[in-house]
Amino acid sequence: MTLYTSTVRTAPPRRAVWPGVARSVGFAVGLPILLLILWGIWGTVAPAKFFPGPLKILDAFGETWIGPAFLTDVVPSVARLALAIVLAVVLGIAAGTVIGLTRWLRELLEPLLEFFRAIPPPVLIPVFVALLGVTDTMKIVVIVFGSVWPVLLNTVEGVRGTDAVMTETARSFSLTRSQRLFSLVLPAASPRIMAGVRQTLSVALIMMVISEMFYSSSGLGYQIAFFQRNYLIAEMWSGIVLLGLIGVLLAVVFTLVERRVLRWYHGIKEVERA
Repeated sequence: MTLYTSTVRTAPPRRAVWPGVARSVGFAVGLPILLLILWGIWGTVAPAKFFPGPLKILDAFGETWIGPAFLTDVVPSVARLALAIVLAVVLGIAAGTVIGLTRWLRELLEPLLEFFRAIPPPVLIPVFVALLGVTDTMKIVVIVFGSVWPVLLNTVEGVRGTDAVMTETARSFSLTRSQRLFSLVLPAASPRIMAGVRQTLSVALIMMVISEMFYSSSGLGYQIAFFQRNYLIAEMWSGIVLLGLIGVLLAVVFTLVERRVLRWYHGIKEVERA
């Protein structure tokens, strides 16, 4: 049982819920459809070589990615992305918790962390290639290095911001260090941590593409750059669309996990709004 729990969520009346849900679904589905229609009309009336219509991109999508390329390029890229995200989140939470709980370590490492965070990760790709070679390990390390910072720094700030009264209460109940960590500190920091994870997902997707554009002969990033260099415009746009779909999938998975992890937090917000 955590100290940061369990406010009972009071469900709003059904008639108040459904209009909001219908409106959200309408915006989520209707706006993309409207944009596609406008794009198709514009592409028909004023065709442009570098901005093909959605139907042409859809044809290129099927021809390019539904087939051998899915197994040789998409699956390895997504697998590296998933592994790198897991490593970045685990390392960021673990290191951020230790740094946030240890004042002298935080004061010692803070300038160093700010220094490395300020370095654009793409400029270090040649360094990682020299150290690790052109391997999948190099690509994963590039993604982890570029995406770990939002989780790490948000965890540090979340742990530092743990309520002092709650901390003293936990000590007065003689909770062990591990009990305080998992029942108070991490739950209290979880809203900040999840905010960092959200940023990490987008940064990791960007770093996946960048890591494959250089020193690589396969992957989504390589294929998109190959299409661009060879003026295969529709195929290039189809790769961009595929990246967008992967981003949407990551957002959906994150939303499901966030609702599970921050169930107590959203319950408090619902009660405060009631």
